[in-house]
Amino acid sequence: MHILVIGADSNYAIERPYVRYLREVKGISRVDFFTAQNRFLEYYKKSILHKVLFRLGLSSILRKINQDLRDEISRNIPDAILVFKGMEIFPDTLQWIRAKGIKIANYNPDNPFIFSGKGSGNKNISESISLYDLHFTYNLETKKRLEDEYGAATSWLPFGYDIEKTLYDECEKLGEINELCFVGNPDPDRASFILELTSFDIPITVYGHGWNNFINNSKVKIGGFVAGNDLWKILRKYRGQINLMRRHNLDSHNMRTFEVPAIGGIMIAPNTTEHRMFFEDGKEVLLFNDAESCAEKARKLISLSQEDSKRIRDAARERSLASHYSYQHRAELVASELKKL
Repeated sequence: MHILVIGADSNYAIERPYVRYLREVKGISRVDFFTAQNRFLEYYKKSILHKVLFRLGLSSILRKINQDLRDEISRNIPDAILVFKGMEIFPDTLQWIRAKGIKIANYNPDNPFIFSGKGSGNKNISESISLYDLHFTYNLETKKRLEDEYGAATSWLPFGYDIEKTLYDECEKLGEINELCFVGNPDPDRASFILELTSFDIPITVYGHGWNNFINNSKVKIGGFVAGNDLWKILRKYRGQINLMRRHNLDSHNMRTFEVPAIGGIMIAPNTTEHRMFFEDGKEVLLFNDAESCAEKARKLISLSQEDSKRIRDAARERSLASHYSYQHRAELVASELKKL
């Protein structure tokens, strides 16, 4: 089977592990990667003029990307196409692909109905929902809405993790900081929750871009942006990692849901339907209902002995492995669904 993946190729792009592991799946003969988002960003970030032209609707960059995609498909006709998000792809391009008898699946790691920022969606996503043969979605509420409102074929595809065993072993040897941590960029909701935690005398360190613009509080230490191996080390070495949902996935989960337990961190997360499905509260993770219950659980966690905290860390890691939460296993699920189309 020949698959064409359309999306972004960057250090933080979820597409990367999928492309890598799809190429390892038995029965997949070829996986090509059309980097639509990279092509757009290369144009958009090149100059202020390009940004102005695009915002005024005077740029031809998306037309060029779509024509390049058609040319690529005409040269190397795939059996199936997997579009990640799809902000750069016109609905008429998808119709052109369908007319060729090529099956198309979509995986949106945000939400096709709620756009929480300029990079989370646009009309190409809204107007293309009915044009896909299959929608992968991490969010069970979104899955139901796609089925109920569009009669769409769907497959639940939760987020996952991708950690080399050697990196895990390195992180396991790190000394522990018996404090709370949050890793992620700020927004008003996140900042409000963090500040509410401080009202319960819970100190916390936050990492990400721009926290100084949201918080000025002596109980909150502000670190910078972390990525790569440094990210995994931060997720591991603090006693507790706060996880917060955004408005588009309030009762769902996110990437940290699997990254923190997989590296042996202790996740303190909202008590969502999906979190309860993935992990056992009190044994593998700690789940809270509001800032007060979060503070209560955090206080108990910080008071634990290292031996007791290690039990939670080990249980979280073991659950991640035993339940096949890695992106390698997620890619196998994707391949299986694409073969059915």
